[in-house]
Parts: sequence; C-alpha cells; structure tokens
Amino acid sequence: MDFHPWDGPGHVLMWKGYKILLVNPPIYDFSAYDFWLKPYGLLRVAGYLRGKGELRLFDYLDRFHPQVPNSKKLRSDPLGRGQFYSEIIPRPAPFSQIPRNYRRFGLPRKYFQTFLMQEGPFDFALVQTVMTYWYLGVREVIEDIRTFSPQTKIVLGGVYATLCPQHAQGLGADLVIDGLELEPLWRFLKIAPDLQELPFWEGYENLKVGVLKLADGCPFRCTYCSVPQVYPKFQGRSLEYSLAELDFLHHRGVRNVVFYDDALLFRSDKILIPFLQQVLKKERDVYFHTPNALNARFITKELAKLMVQAGFKTFYLGFESSAYEWQRRTGGKVYSEELIRAVDNLTCAGADLNHITAYLIIAHPQADQQHVEASMYFAHSLGIRLMLSEFSPIPGTPDGESCRPWVDLDEPLWHNKTVFSSRFLGEAEVNRLKGLCNQLNRRLKNPLQDLL
Repeated sequence: MDFHPWDGPGHVLMWKGYKILLVNPPIYDFSAYDFWLKPYGLLRVAGYLRGKGELRLFDYLDRFHPQVPNSKKLRSDPLGRGQFYSEIIPRPAPFSQIPRNYRRFGLPRKYFQTFLMQEGPFDFALVQTVMTYWYLGVREVIEDIRTFSPQTKIVLGGVYATLCPQHAQGLGADLVIDGLELEPLWRFLKIAPDLQELPFWEGYENLKVGVLKLADGCPFRCTYCSVPQVYPKFQGRSLEYSLAELDFLHHRGVRNVVFYDDALLFRSDKILIPFLQQVLKKERDVYFHTPNALNARFITKELAKLMVQAGFKTFYLGFESSAYEWQRRTGGKVYSEELIRAVDNLTCAGADLNHITAYLIIAHPQADQQHVEASMYFAHSLGIRLMLSEFSPIPGTPDGESCRPWVDLDEPLWHNKTVFSSRFLGEAEVNRLKGLCNQLNRRLKNPLQDLL
C-alpha cells in the first residue's frame, strides 16, 4: 500500500471544489501549557479530504505561527513545549469565587476575524473540540464564522462533542459528530473520503512537533477516565500506515514525535514492538515522547531496552496513588511494585531517571483513601519526577458521576479541574500539595540540561 501526501509549500491546498476551513479553537481556562498539543483528530479527518477541495487550517494554539504576539517572550523548552500567548479575561459567573485569573489562550480573536474576511467565504468549517470545559472557545469560533462567513456550514467533532453532544448542539453548529462514526460527516459534506491518506500536517508553515497513534482506545476501565466513552474498543492501526505517518513527519523536519495512544504498551508484541523494530532499521533524527500515561505493568526489560534504542526520551508513567485499596477500586491499572519494576527496567536500559515522570491524581472524590502525600514521597523515593493531575469530574464516568453533590455536571464549565480541586480540597491544600511536588522535584537534577 502506498501513501502519497501532498507536499507543496505553505499551508494551502489548491483545487477546484469546496473551500473547507479547519479550526483548532482557543482555550478558556485558568491555566494551559503547550504540552505537545496538536489537533490530531482534526488533522486526520482533514487528511481524508486531501484532494477533494481547498483546505485551510487556522490553529489558535500554534505557538510557532508568525503572527503570535510577543513570541520572543514566551518561554519554550528544547522539546517543543512552552507557553501560549494569553490574555486575562473576566471569569464566568460560576467561577466568581475562584481566586485566580481566568485567561483566553491562543492567537487574538481579531486575527481569525481578519482571516475570515480575507480568505473566505468557506463552504464548510470543521472545528475540533477537546476538554468539555473549553467550550467557550468553540462558541467564540462559531460566533465569528456566523458573522464573517455566514454561508459556511459548521461541523463540531472531538471529545466535548462526544461527551456532551446535547450541550454542543446548543452552540449553533450545523452538525455535531457524536463519537467515532464519520459516515454522517461524509454525507453532510457530500464527499467520498480517502481513508488511506495521512494527516494534514502540511497545514502548518512551521511544524516543530508531530503526533502518532498506533492504536485507539484502552482495554482498561479506570473509574475516572473518559477514554472508554470516546473510544469504546481497543483497536490497533496498520503498521504500514503508522510508519508512513512517521516518515511524513520526518520529511517535514519534525524532530519531536509524540504518542497520543491511551494504551501504547498494551499488546506490545503485536503493535509497538513491530513498529520499533522497523524504526530501528532506518535512521531518523527524531525523539519520541509519551505524555499520555504509560502503563508501568507492561514495561519489561526487553521492551524498555527497545524503546530507549528507538529514541524514546521522556517517559510519563500513570501511577496515581501508592494506596493499594484505592488502586484496586479505581481499576487496578498499576500497583506500587509494578512502578518500582518499570523504573528499574527503564534505567537499566539506559533511560535517565530525570526524564521519567509519575502522574498522581489530586482532588479525587475518594482522596481520603488515596494517601496523596505518601504517594508523592513513594514515587520520589524512586528518583523520578512527579506531576500532579487535578481530577476532572467527567460525566458518564463512575467517579465523575459521584461528584454531582458538589458540582452541576450538566454545565461543562464545572468539569474544570482547577475549579473542582479548589472546591473539593480548598485552595490552601491544593497550593500546599503543588508546593510539595515542586520541592521534591527541585531536589532532582535538571531534567533537560543533557537531553539534547
């Protein structure tokens, strides 16, 4: 099977036919950081439309866009992560008592409005959605399209559209894609897609980071996770297709490649290991990163060695808690002894301890059983870094539904992790735990000083 992505200059695909706008909206939140964020789902759908019309991408979160204000002042690290341009804005009414600045992250709104006036009109607009509580950015995009390109038909897809379809329909889009089934989209566009095409990475003028997924979904059913709702089945992708995606990114000069898999190590003998074996047969100047939690249970000595040899540089391990009973009740994904073994296997394979990070949840509704502080000290004792993940009450998940006494789950703004942690634990406790995390991490060597 051959893959032939278009590879012309710039970010415009010129053919006769529909003009299709692709939008990755701005973020409305208390905090946001470019932790290798890319609208991979949107780019993948757009790739299927390559050659079917004129595609234009407007990514509000493209930190390397030539028009980013104060771009020289925005800190960035050697791996392509960094700060978004942001502006302080009024807090929504439900957040009036939260003692933090609320911000809009991404390119200024007037840039998109000017873009619509100069580049429109468009026939269709495909808008990606991610966090449910970021919908204010989606609403902004719809409002501007309705004003400056009123004839455009608007389609929403992605996580928010899947988890909160009724709420998403209330924003005024012409079509909301609820889930993975894209046949309604193709009928709406009246376009036959080419499902063998690669993601639309040529939409970026200056691409620094690329994304891969070797499989969709996760076989585990952790009680706090939305993945089973978004991807009901675990399914591997074609090895040939994944290698073609990697080559396309490499050809475009990408050096940092990020896996968005939710279960990258599951069935590794069938999926990841064959991929890495093929990667090692061809020299590529790329580093691999794993911001989605790796399951420590599956990191054997052999797999750890292969990952390091293939170019994996950062390892983020899903740990969440050292409390056995809490681990068992929330899905039993990984236990303390498995984290110890995984760290040992990685370091023996040549991974740097300072590039291994354990995720721990805070503000979980069963926090009294979680022993957060003890869990932090346990992970720190292994010589690895810590990253706290504030719990988000996601509707439809067992743990999220248990939070209805504290928040209104029917209003997606209340899914905000910052708001829930402040409401559940209190600002003082949240700040104390974050301070302890920073203190423990400072005791370790600078994690980036010798990475590149």
